[in-house]
Amino acid sequence: MHLTVNGNAIDIDADPEMPLLWALRDLAGILGPKFGCGIAACGACTVLVDGVPVRSCSLPVGAVEGAVTTIEGLTTDEGLSVVQKAWIEEQVPQCGYCQAGQIMSAHALLEEIPDPSDADIDNAMAGNLCRCGTYPRIRAAIKRAAVEKARMGA
Repeated sequence: MHLTVNGNAIDIDADPEMPLLWALRDLAGILGPKFGCGIAACGACTVLVDGVPVRSCSLPVGAVEGAVTTIEGLTTDEGLSVVQKAWIEEQVPQCGYCQAGQIMSAHALLEEIPDPSDADIDNAMAGNLCRCGTYPRIRAAIKRAAVEKARMGA
């Protein structure tokens, strides 16, 4: 099976019904997406497929059409993404387990809505659960990233 992950073409030998999460983690060695629930309810496994957030624990790898981006793919030669920097500046993570999925959903939100309202944020982030309850810091980080992206003209 041929995939494009984080801009790199990879070939993996996987059953087409294998969840994308396991193909990424176990076969491609990409460990950013996490297993949380296995039923697409928590968002820890969120990746982007052609810029759209998907739950990789329930998406069969054989159904993937398009480029996959994981948390590792947001970092460039210039360093961390605007969203990743905002996450650090707002001290969002506590345990950190859900953060890759949270950041991927936040990144997709800001690509679609550069200046999101609180309702936009709540809607976009509703499928990402944080057991530590850092939701106010998540919202603050998204707003900080939006301001920074606008300042940079990105």
